[in-house]
Amino acid sequence: MLVEYRITGRGTADIAASVEAGVASGALPPGSLLPPMRELAGELGVNPNTVAAAYRTLRERGVIETDGRRGSRVRPRPSTTPRDALRMVVPAGVRDIAEGNPDVSLLPSLDGALAAAARRYAQAPSLYGADPVSPDLARLARADFDADAVPPGPVAVTSGALDAMERVLVAHLRPGDAVAVEDPGWGGSLDLVPALGLRVLPVAVDDDGPRTDAVARALAAGARALVVTSRAQNPTGAAVSAERAAELREVLARHPGVLLIEDDHGHGIVDLPLHPLSGVTGHWALIRSTAKAYGPDLRLAVLTGDAVTLDRVRGRQRLGPGWVSRLLQHAVVELWTSNAVDRAAVARAYGERRNALVEALRERGVRAHGRSGLNVWVPVADETVVVTRLLAAGWAVAAGAIFRVEAAPGVRLTVSQLGVSEVAGLADAVAAAVRTGVAGGRND
Repeated sequence: MLVEYRITGRGTADIAASVEAGVASGALPPGSLLPPMRELAGELGVNPNTVAAAYRTLRERGVIETDGRRGSRVRPRPSTTPRDALRMVVPAGVRDIAEGNPDVSLLPSLDGALAAAARRYAQAPSLYGADPVSPDLARLARADFDADAVPPGPVAVTSGALDAMERVLVAHLRPGDAVAVEDPGWGGSLDLVPALGLRVLPVAVDDDGPRTDAVARALAAGARALVVTSRAQNPTGAAVSAERAAELREVLARHPGVLLIEDDHGHGIVDLPLHPLSGVTGHWALIRSTAKAYGPDLRLAVLTGDAVTLDRVRGRQRLGPGWVSRLLQHAVVELWTSNAVDRAAVARAYGERRNALVEALRERGVRAHGRSGLNVWVPVADETVVVTRLLAAGWAVAAGAIFRVEAAPGVRLTVSQLGVSEVAGLADAVAAAVRTGVAGGRND
């Protein structure tokens, strides 16, 4: 799509800023084709290398994408408009099951943990030059990894799972590299990859995790990295089964140079066992966030991986924030050692709600997916129609567009705020909303 917009500037930064201004104002809408680099250089009277550098900057910022001879275009969803911006405003009186937050009543109180962390800090304040990872936190996290048969490796701490994912990707990949990402999948990762100047290769998902054939195709197509959600996949609730893990390990063994990132999204909130893929490829990382089990505001995740990857992550971290607050690390240690969360009880609570909804929908002829975690995914023929009808019926759900690239349409229902007594009413509303026809599948 050619668009009449005059790009200006003489230097790299000015040219890039001119394009970003056009995107922000709407003058360069998604899909807009930018001028070839030599042509624009001629118009601006600058060296083609200057324009090339500006385009490279825009790719790294996630504003444009380049597809060989087809040229450079404004991304369908520039990083300046993340998927979260697509969420609806929920009217008063409507039950909100769209947000994806955990049940606050199942989260532990932080009073005691933060007080204990403050007392520990008073005895031994954290200063510059200290180890960025609390030895106690590293020991406990590594023991947890060992219990789940995660290969040996050092431990790092980041400000949440997405921060960890970004640092691991940047440690090995360069703009233009392709990353295989689950589809449907977590909107954060689907936005992060192109924001880093990387290309998304969508990988179909079923209840047992990423489909083996889809992963094989993505790696054969040149994916330099693969991102897998081990348990409680968002939005579908998928969990990698033992059989699927064995199949994926065979595929990965044929691509030892691929970077593997596993996000154990369900750690602490599901009772299904972990079947790690880590260790098959040369470079890998497995990430666990405290958000769903202990509270999103803790902003802390632990990760392990091969020595080179963790060394690069921690080295680059030192040049930025330096470390994640040792106060938060001490608080997490206190939460873990005091058994502040009954993991089995939390998993059971979410499981009862999720399974009840899936079964109620099945009884009404509606196919739904939700093997683990907080969410149920319902394939539909038309997301807009279903979301609108459910809103009119008093239920706010998340449209699948937030989580999809090429996957069939669907809607996500988060069960964390749902009472078991509400399941029947919600199932009735969903069945009525999808009466015009449920989509054929979720790439399965």
